[in-house]
Amino acid sequence: IRVGAGSSVADGALRRRVVGGKEARKRERERVWQLEELSDNTAPSAGRSLDVFRGRESLLGKICLALWENTNACHSPLVVLGPPGMGKTALLIKLAQEMRGLLNPRGMVVLRLLGTSTESSDVDHVLRSICLQICAAFHLPPPTPLTAHTHQDLVRFFHGLLAKVSDSGDTLLIILDALDQLSSATHRQEIHWLPKDIPPNVNLVVSTRDTGSPVLANLQRTVELPGNFFEVEPLSCDQGQEIMDAYMKAVQRSLTPEQTEAVLRSFQLSGNPLHLKLMLDMARRWTSYTPVTDLALSSNAQEVLSQLLQVLEERHGKQLVGAALGYIVSARGSLSEAELCDVLSLDDNVLSEVYQYSPPLNLSLVRLPPLLWARLRHDFGELLIEGQANGIRVLLTETVRERYLRSEQWAERHRVLAEYYLGSWSQGRFKPLLLPKLMTPLDADRKVPPQPLWFTKGVANLKKLQELPYHLLHAGLWEELCQEVIGSTDWLYCKILNCGVASVIEDLTLCTGLKDCPETQLIRDTFVLLKPTLDFLDGQMDPSLFYTEVLARLHSFAQMYPSLIGRLCSQCHNWLSGCPDPVLVPMCTFLPSPGGAQKTTLAGFQKGVTALDVCPERRILIAGSEDGKVIAWDLNDLEVIQTLVGHTGVLSVKVTDSGTHCLSLAADGTLRRWSLLSGRQLYCRQEVVPVNPPPSTAHMHVSEGTALVYTHSGGQVKVWHLNIAELLFQVEDVNVSVVLGVLNGMIISLSDGGLVTFSHASSEAETMQTRLENWSCSLTHTATLLLQKHGQLLIASSGGFLYQSHQTLQHSTTELPVCATFLSASDDERIFLAGGGRLLLLFHTEMNSVQSFLDLHHDDTVLCACVSRDSRVVVSGTEHHTIRVWSITTGNLLDTFLGMGAPVTTLALCEGTVISASSSAYYLKLWKLPSPNDPQRSPGGCIPTGYSQVALTKDGDMVYFVRNGGRKEVIAWNCSSTDTMAVSAEVCCLELAQHKRLLFCGLKTGTVLIYPLAFPQETLCIPPPETLPMVRCVAIGCQERRLAVAYEDSVCLFEVTTRDSFPSVEGPFKRFPLSLLHSPVSSMAVLPDYRVLYGTNCGEVMLYDFKASSSASLEGHHSRITCVTLSNWATHALVGSEDAVQRLWGLNPLVLDHTMEYKGFFEGVLCAAFSESDRYVFTGSQDRTVKVWDVASGSLLFVQYVYSPVTKMLSHRNGFVAISQQGHIIKEAFRSPVQVSPEYNPLRNVKGQYRVTSREKSVNSAHAAITEIPEYNPTQFNFMALMLKTKPSHTCQLL
Repeated sequence: IRVGAGSSVADGALRRRVVGGKEARKRERERVWQLEELSDNTAPSAGRSLDVFRGRESLLGKICLALWENTNACHSPLVVLGPPGMGKTALLIKLAQEMRGLLNPRGMVVLRLLGTSTESSDVDHVLRSICLQICAAFHLPPPTPLTAHTHQDLVRFFHGLLAKVSDSGDTLLIILDALDQLSSATHRQEIHWLPKDIPPNVNLVVSTRDTGSPVLANLQRTVELPGNFFEVEPLSCDQGQEIMDAYMKAVQRSLTPEQTEAVLRSFQLSGNPLHLKLMLDMARRWTSYTPVTDLALSSNAQEVLSQLLQVLEERHGKQLVGAALGYIVSARGSLSEAELCDVLSLDDNVLSEVYQYSPPLNLSLVRLPPLLWARLRHDFGELLIEGQANGIRVLLTETVRERYLRSEQWAERHRVLAEYYLGSWSQGRFKPLLLPKLMTPLDADRKVPPQPLWFTKGVANLKKLQELPYHLLHAGLWEELCQEVIGSTDWLYCKILNCGVASVIEDLTLCTGLKDCPETQLIRDTFVLLKPTLDFLDGQMDPSLFYTEVLARLHSFAQMYPSLIGRLCSQCHNWLSGCPDPVLVPMCTFLPSPGGAQKTTLAGFQKGVTALDVCPERRILIAGSEDGKVIAWDLNDLEVIQTLVGHTGVLSVKVTDSGTHCLSLAADGTLRRWSLLSGRQLYCRQEVVPVNPPPSTAHMHVSEGTALVYTHSGGQVKVWHLNIAELLFQVEDVNVSVVLGVLNGMIISLSDGGLVTFSHASSEAETMQTRLENWSCSLTHTATLLLQKHGQLLIASSGGFLYQSHQTLQHSTTELPVCATFLSASDDERIFLAGGGRLLLLFHTEMNSVQSFLDLHHDDTVLCACVSRDSRVVVSGTEHHTIRVWSITTGNLLDTFLGMGAPVTTLALCEGTVISASSSAYYLKLWKLPSPNDPQRSPGGCIPTGYSQVALTKDGDMVYFVRNGGRKEVIAWNCSSTDTMAVSAEVCCLELAQHKRLLFCGLKTGTVLIYPLAFPQETLCIPPPETLPMVRCVAIGCQERRLAVAYEDSVCLFEVTTRDSFPSVEGPFKRFPLSLLHSPVSSMAVLPDYRVLYGTNCGEVMLYDFKASSSASLEGHHSRITCVTLSNWATHALVGSEDAVQRLWGLNPLVLDHTMEYKGFFEGVLCAAFSESDRYVFTGSQDRTVKVWDVASGSLLFVQYVYSPVTKMLSHRNGFVAISQQGHIIKEAFRSPVQVSPEYNPLRNVKGQYRVTSREKSVNSAHAAITEIPEYNPTQFNFMALMLKTKPSHTCQLL
């Protein structure tokens, strides 16, 4: 409620009409919802209850005084608590009325009565409506659509909005009644979203019941001041007398002294205002001669309600009263009166009771007479509460549920509601009915409205989307639930589009909780994996994206689970096949699928994650980022607890005080302490570490036992008091090379020559020194580990030595097989890890020595590792995005996690969950930790990541690759087996002749090995030239007759033939040298007429004719050429590079047909493939997308995000087969209509821009083509480029 001109804003919004289009309809619907909330949450909506507001004046005054005292300082929310029916809602409504009169003209009161409708039970909807109301009132920019529909971003926006209002000097009061009525399905009752540190000029008042809800316990834990809690206590007898007098005066009735005494005597037993209200509703119908002995007043509200219901049953019938209240209580949200009448008309028991004495006049149409409902509604009075969207609720639902919803009635109520929302008896379908006066069943039309999924285009049946799954499940109609909801893509897409993916996950979670069904669990997990993507799209999801994502994740489960998942996949395939726009149809599973190791992705940063810590006791995860943000998550429900801002570049974070506080150290030199309960910054100390220049590394050690914080960077150490951040002392020694850390209060430093110094910061007399053996001036320390429990120090040097030193100055030296770059230990410090290169070493810690007991070999560089708390499992992260889980007892590899998408620089474990982070990625990923007894699990259709070269067959059944860590072997992989082919030197390139089945391996020594796949025991060899140059690139002609090999100094052409049915390679019969200044060849294609088109590392593009011994320079690129792909009929070639430019060349004659340039999201091309008809060209890019282009027009037809860069592509039937950097095999078919709609936008699911520049295809143009290479003139070509026609750019801001 805005004091002042707020209503005109609302009226103006209400008068706006839908202009058309899905987005306009959605905005209009949200405006209507907001206006309904504004009207339903105003103070006059409380009705008569405020006219007799008595007995709470003192409590109201205390709350107003607390609001006034909090005006000029930061404070916590005020909490009103009490039992149900004690008057909390009336008190808050009165508070809103009073504050409107007290606030200045620029003040605003926002009131929300939670739980009065489905929308008001959803915290995201409530926050969104509050933000929009505040922004409209104070003329602030509203949240973007993406922010408004992403929970974490919306919470941050809400908190920031309060700060903006405070800074502007405006006054704001937010009142949230009944926090315990928020939906518990999404764990919002944990109240992480509620601001705990309220800025000046802003006040927040909330209410909750005092028992039976976790909300109060969470509030008591986060709101630290007892004075912020206001308990609504029972009323006294005098207050009850005052309320009774005012009530009776308002209804113009009076009671006899005996009746008054009886009411007060009963009220005195509870002191509950609701109890008194129900008794007064009964008393207003008494006559003056009604004897007191007949009153039988009860001692609490529940018993009085039962008496009222008994009276209503006698007057209107038990079936009618019970069914009306039972259906209202059974609804997931709320029922309107029209809906309730329709549902009652479908209840055979109700109609049998209504027509027990006489049949209906029209036997073909049977409904509940409207007059009966009107009489019953009148007698219900204020037992029914009008909610939002014309919905009605019941007072004291528990009492109604106990009386009218026993086990058999519960299922029957849900069955009738399910039939209503299914539309089973609508549109003239007759429902049989047996009436008492008729001997035979009566087939009659109940005249209930149909319940389609879409009322009209863009207008969904939201009530059906909300109610139907709930009632089908509780009615036990599992087959109907699977058919109409879980196994229907139409339903799932409609609900995601209109209600959000979280609502679908909530429905599926409800299903899995009540019925054990692995298919439902897999479908639910699919949408959990999809949620970050769909949230990012903010409801603007294109249907092709939905069907593609679902099919690409569930395809592999279709045969295993045909009833549900198979049906979903079939529906997705049918929709995509009939799509009116261009689309790629997945033919296999290639996106992260459910049932795997990945649990979820945590996002919220803009830059890489640089610090991580976990509190196992409270299962709290805290992470800091290079963007300066610190985020804390609750690992139980994966909700954001706090988002802490203020830093620039977080270096270290630490959880303290059993998860109630945390410390953060940043590159801006500040040390901050935060309360994780309230989100309040407790202190901020400047210049804790040097800032000029900013430190590359800085460390923080916390000793909670002594309440000290040690910070050190370079040779400087500072010691602070943990609670007040007072600088106790600091140490800075110019002779110290580096401070290694703090060991049990002793500062340990390392000087030149390997001198280790143990010193106590407060006393120089206690300094002890020891010199490390075999330490020279050229050595540097590479890693340090402090074992606090053992009082030991471990130092790894660049010379490959591990030094163990004790506080007693005893030390030992161990030579390592690698130079250790990191050290870490288990929680009990009995095991420690040393990692370097491709090796992870495990040691047992002893008093004076360390004992190595396990070596774990990796395929690439190990960057981090950690040990489980039970010391049974070790987890390692590598440079090539891979996480491996090992058994410590056996050394076996238990699992491999693929899909991190960045080098794994930080790992943590928390009770069966692996947390991975990267300084190059803005997200964290959570994985399921396998049991040490489980066998190794390998994802189907996926090869190990971290390969340097790869080749695959056209059907994608066989993949040949070279690992980054083992380039001297070629691995042949398929879903059932893996073979290894050893080679004599490092492999530089791989190429596969598909029809002749020859695998070519170019080696660093200049040799080309040829493996005839039809003869596994045989190997052919092309010997290197005399100079032994490295093989840079190998290319095979489109008919596989010729082979081109690019060395460092030349390019040679060979013939691929057959002798006695055995493959043979002859030559080289053609060769042309490369100059010393020539950049190395990076990609190449062989044309049929003895020409070679190649690109270099410097972006040059050349065409060489072996017959004419001449070359031509084509328009080059500004970066390395990554892709030169020839069309199947050798009419075109696509040249792509690391920059955002690709060019499509016509080869006969040689012309530049199209230049495609990218901006924004798009990045360079990695690979390409032409369709079998050469009509389309598919490209895989570094931006993790697959794009489809029209060869003739150069138009972009489709863009698909595949979550990983695609590195190799081949044409396959009417689509392509490819492999991603994460090792997933991708098979897709392309469907495109003959004529693409002019309104079609290929960038509707991505955020980026592209421009296509095409030549004028005019036969009369003198420069339309270059026909002869010898006469090729670069000047002429540049002149031709001036005549190119530019097509319009396409821009989309959806993703």
